[in-house]
Amino acid sequence: MSSNLLARYIWIVDTIRRHKRISRTQLNELWARSQFADGSGRGIARRTFYTYRLAIEELFNISIECDPSTFEYYIADNDSHNESVADWLLNSASVNDTLSNSRDVADRIFLENVPSARTHLGLFVEAMRNHRRVRFTYHSYTRSRPTAGIAIEPYFLKIFKQRWYVTGHVPADGKIKTYALDRIADCSLTSEEFTPNPAFDAESYFRDSFGIVFTQSTPRRIAIKADPLRAKYLRALPLHHSQSEVVHDEYSIFYYKMRLTPDLVEEILSHGPRLTVLEPPELRTMITTELRAALDSYSL
Repeated sequence: MSSNLLARYIWIVDTIRRHKRISRTQLNELWARSQFADGSGRGIARRTFYTYRLAIEELFNISIECDPSTFEYYIADNDSHNESVADWLLNSASVNDTLSNSRDVADRIFLENVPSARTHLGLFVEAMRNHRRVRFTYHSYTRSRPTAGIAIEPYFLKIFKQRWYVTGHVPADGKIKTYALDRIADCSLTSEEFTPNPAFDAESYFRDSFGIVFTQSTPRRIAIKADPLRAKYLRALPLHHSQSEVVHDEYSIFYYKMRLTPDLVEEILSHGPRLTVLEPPELRTMITTELRAALDSYSL
């Protein structure tokens, strides 16, 4: 697909989303003033627009509908998870399109590397689509030797802090486990098919957790005090979907409902003294234990 064609899809979706509802006449007027009209002043041909709509739905799972009572176009509602995936794909496509047309300033654009996406992501997507087991060798950071011959029935994929993870059923021990794609080697798609457990809900698996570590613990009410500057960061990029805020004169208190996990502890510590855990006591203890251990490592 040409970058120009992809840019057209992105423009259409962004334009309709910005206006929420828009007529063909309005859309054509905006298109005629865009770079895609090439100065012709013409709108989008009806057949071309129909073709673009089909392509957008196939590529991004975004459905552009027409209200028959007003003849206005709008983005159809989707469930929250599918919408977030579509947004991620659309944002990625938009970034890729921008970067592909920015080679003249490439030496001044710095990106974060996600190597696992190039190496194994496509294989696991295919495995999930066709319900096929994947076999691989795993290099765990907590073990001195790699574990060979692991077979997994992949249920879902998740990205967290520049790393892709796969979670699925491991037939050898009958458990649901998570593996980092960048620690996988000798990975192959097998001919063994599997039937996903209908009782397993991927959306709810990590719903009450921050990060990738899963625990069976009960979600707790968490209160975190933030100074005004850090509060702005948390408003812009919430730690968790359960986040709520109570604003005070010189600070804010953010409330969450989450499980207490090592990933959550690491995230809180990464903000330094700008965040203070108020409750629960168990989380305060986890934080202070890590802080004391860090201080001890600097003692002479």
